[in-house]
Formats: sequence, C-alpha cells, structure tokens
Amino acid sequence: MIPRIYLAMAVAAALLLSPFARAGQPFDAKAFQSAQAADKAILVDITASWCPTCRQQRPVIEQIGQEKPSLVVYEVDFDTAKDVLKRFRVQYQSTLIVFRGAKEVARSTGDTDPSAIRALIARAF
Repeated sequence: MIPRIYLAMAVAAALLLSPFARAGQPFDAKAFQSAQAADKAILVDITASWCPTCRQQRPVIEQIGQEKPSLVVYEVDFDTAKDVLKRFRVQYQSTLIVFRGAKEVARSTGDTDPSAIRALIARAF
C-alpha cells in the first residue's frame, strides 16, 4: 500500500504540471496583436518554472483571472522566449506588464503583494 503522503504529493505534482495550473495562455504574437486591436485588458506575465517569486505571483494572477474573465493573460517563459523578452525590454523573470489595448499602462518586477498586483492590473480597466 502506498502511504497517503506519497499519494498526496503525486496528485499535487500532477496538478502543478497540468495545463490547468497555468495562470494564462502561452504568448502568441498574433493573438496579442488581436487583443490589443480589440482594446482588451492584457497582462503579460514573464515567468520561470524555477522562480520562487513567480510561484508566489501565480495564485494571485489566477484568482484575478477568475474574477475578471475579460482580462487576457499571456505567459512568457523567461528561459525560452528571448525574442519576446527583447520585444518588451524585460531583463528579469517575475515581471508583470499590463496593457489596455496597445498602450502599456503599468509594469512591475518582483512584486508578490496581492493588493499591489491587483492595483497594477486594475490600471487596465
């Protein structure tokens, strides 16, 4: 019989690695341009799987995404999407960039305070 702690750890790992654990959709330049053209509220989340700050930001972003379904969230992998990092002039993971349509309205790096992240994203609405 498998000890319950191992079973619980396996379930938690599966959930964390599943697509449902994502705070947003992978960045796609065409989709991003379409969202901008539609004047949508957009969050670009620069994240890395190894980043503890990014892990702290994730549940806050997920919760805001559920509360504000009109918010479009794009995730950018810090380790593999160097062209996107250059496009947005990003040097560090855990960077959050907020747009209203084509206009960047806010940016933050390394912030994990839920109220500060909420205030940042609220600038797009």
